[in-house]
Amino acid sequence: WVQEEAPDVLCLQETKCGGGAVPPEVRALPGLPHQFWASPEGRPGYSGVGLLARHEPLSVTYGIGEEEHDREGRVVTAEFPALFVVAAYVPNAGRGLVRLEYRLRWDAAFRSYLARLDARKPVALCGDLNVAHAEIDLRHPRANRRSAGFTTEEREGFGALLANGFLDSFRHLYPALPHAYTFWTYLGGARQRNVGWRLDYFLISRRLETALCDSKIRSRVLGSDHCPITLYLAL
Repeated sequence: WVQEEAPDVLCLQETKCGGGAVPPEVRALPGLPHQFWASPEGRPGYSGVGLLARHEPLSVTYGIGEEEHDREGRVVTAEFPALFVVAAYVPNAGRGLVRLEYRLRWDAAFRSYLARLDARKPVALCGDLNVAHAEIDLRHPRANRRSAGFTTEEREGFGALLANGFLDSFRHLYPALPHAYTFWTYLGGARQRNVGWRLDYFLISRRLETALCDSKIRSRVLGSDHCPITLYLAL
């Protein structure tokens, strides 16, 4: 699928492995020779993100500049001539919301980080952001009011990011399209019944609006409990 899609940049979330453990078939993906991997400190099999690029970035950084968050290996940022591309795997608030307080600290710190980038040049954020922003973004909103990923606090955090000058590329183009999800639990045949959540996003700096061509959800692509998403920008 990656070869057919032929992206200029490929972002992977929840890789659960460090750079040295990346499978050889990923290392050898044609057209993506520049590969950058982040993984948590001392926690193999947890978290992790990757960013693979067709063209060598001007620079690459890891994390958001705060030790509390950076030890979890959740962010890789690549600078290109026209923009920053950020690959991110946002922490889950956890069953019983045991990590909600941490998640809210993360949200505030991540907003500040993206704002600093955006002050330098436009940003495209690709990630599993672990939040369904609006009721249209999950199948059963009423039953999930206090579920991780749909709490008022997490949704407000996402709204604050949009208010800080970012666009949800998919909803900007398809504001009323229902049943558009990127995640389905493995339980109960959820994917076959399309009982899902939209947790994966491309957010872009508002000044990239004129460059936005399309934002797609590739729901037919299998291999994970999430599906890929694709962003088209004319830069």
